Amino acid sequence: MPYCKKLLKALLHCMLLAWLFAASAQAEEISVKMVEFRLGEEGYQLAANYDIGLSFAVKQALSRGTPIYFVSEFSLTHARWGWFETAQQSLLRTLPRYFVGDSPRARLSWLDEEVYKGEQTLKLSYSVLTGRYRISRGALFQNFASLEEALSMLSRQSSAVIPAELLKKDGDYMAAARLRLDIAQLPKPLQVNALTDSDWSLDSDWYRWVIGPTEASMHSGQKTE
Repeated sequence: MPYCKKLLKALLHCMLLAWLFAASAQAEEISVKMVEFRLGEEGYQLAANYDIGLSFAVKQALSRGTPIYFVSEFSLTHARWGWFETAQQSLLRTLPRYFVGDSPRARLSWLDEEVYKGEQTLKLSYSVLTGRYRISRGALFQNFASLEEALSMLSRQSSAVIPAELLKKDGDYMAAARLRLDIAQLPKPLQVNALTDSDWSLDSDWYRWVIGPTEASMHSGQKTE
């Protein structure tokens, strides 16, 4: 009986360590929570809300005064020929998944018409003197009392306004969003380490969603696994 208790205790300990490791690994990444395609007074906008978890290495560099740069990217494309779009989707649905991948919609993207593509760079920095964090977009900046507040602001990204006249009523649109840490803008000595250190590989990858012709007025979507 004592042996069984020791074995059970050891198994529970291993399970706890595995859970803590998985939770830690999941926290140190960028992932998409929600995407949106919205209509405003001046036109349309793509928007995304992210979960951002910084690794220990990134937090340590930030606390020592090293600015961290993020790049927010959005794109919107439109199928050039509606009839061909329907035909290729019918064909791709019959192929095994390992041919077409796990994307929301496999397609021949080189046949698409690019409606919008844009990116902006955001700098996250920390002042050792004032103990405050700052997010800068060009000449604009905003200060925060804590890293959590700064990341909350950084997690909400939106594109520039897309004029309504650029969107047609026929065919589907493919919207895409991405947020990534830009290693190229780190100080040179740190770049060398960052290129081989997975702690610096913070990238949501492209998250894509389909906007149908009937959704041209407004579209919003919750990310699904």
